[in-house]
Amino acid sequence: MLPFSVVLLLLCATPRPTASVALPFEQKGLLDFGKSIDVEGLMMMMMNDEEEGSAVEEYYKPEQPTCPFGCQCNQNVVQCSDLGLHYVPYDIPPETRLLDLQSNQITEIREGDFKGLSNLYALVLVNNKISRVHPRAFMPLKRMHKLYFSHNQLTAVPKNLPSSLVELRIHDNHIKRVASGAFSGLGSMNCIEMGRNPIQNSGFEPGAFDGLKLTFLRISEAKLTGIPKDLPEGLHELHLDHNQIQAIELEDLRQYESLHRLGLGHNHIRHIEHGSLYYLQNLRELHLDNNRIPNVPGGLAGMKYLQVVYLHSNNISQVDVNDFCPNGFGVKKTYYNGISLFDNPINYWEVVPATFRCVSNRMAVQFGNHKK
Repeated sequence: MLPFSVVLLLLCATPRPTASVALPFEQKGLLDFGKSIDVEGLMMMMMNDEEEGSAVEEYYKPEQPTCPFGCQCNQNVVQCSDLGLHYVPYDIPPETRLLDLQSNQITEIREGDFKGLSNLYALVLVNNKISRVHPRAFMPLKRMHKLYFSHNQLTAVPKNLPSSLVELRIHDNHIKRVASGAFSGLGSMNCIEMGRNPIQNSGFEPGAFDGLKLTFLRISEAKLTGIPKDLPEGLHELHLDHNQIQAIELEDLRQYESLHRLGLGHNHIRHIEHGSLYYLQNLRELHLDNNRIPNVPGGLAGMKYLQVVYLHSNNISQVDVNDFCPNGFGVKKTYYNGISLFDNPINYWEVVPATFRCVSNRMAVQFGNHKK
């Protein structure tokens, strides 16, 4: 057991619906590390990757000869968190697989800071004061899969990231612009978390995401006024909640046919152009809560796999019988298990029971609690 604790926030015909004290559905399956990383959980991920053969070839495991002063070293894990460090320490054992430097006072990453650490799998730099990264700092890290750089003072995506990188988290920095080719050469990357940066739509240069085959992208709590263009086409999850997006236009989602989960809650959306959701035929979960939408978006009834729809806290005053469920049988492949409509000016007793004929059970529909 590691000697300190940290937190990991882990990323089907019904009768007439009855009023209930409705609470929001909890969004599950989304990792958000906050200001601390669960190093034990990270170790388990590393071990699983190695067992599955996805963490590259075998590496040399000599006896651990040294440990930086004040740090704790155990089983190729070096923990140097909460030590008030101003620089990456010297004498890090070359066989280190996980290096934990979170919650220090580090202001820059220098060229030789990771020299000799070719076996490193994960690097945790969360909650420091890093504003400068030498362009050759990550050159020795030939096998690194995970880089956690959230809660720092970066103004740009670090250059020359390791080509082996699978996961990058740069949440809560000062990044305003992502340059063309910023992620070039990162063909193994499948997850980027870059929310809570003061970035606007114009901050993404053309080609910013070229070469990436992401499945997960989160740009929440930024300054976006629309859905960004030219994001990776193979995305399974796209989270753009807590921005300033005002509308969904016809072409905004055209290229994201693989999406399973789309997060657009807590924006300023008033208008969803008819047909905008047509392309999302594989969508399972749609978050449109806490916007200013006046009606149930068109196209939901034709989405065969959609299971959860968050529409609470909007301006919806009417729900029609075919808003959610298609006409006829054999069209909808999966039943809904969650539709949230509470905190909308809807007279729920006027809603026709057949409206929810393709919902798993009566408890899956939530009304009530409208704030006038």
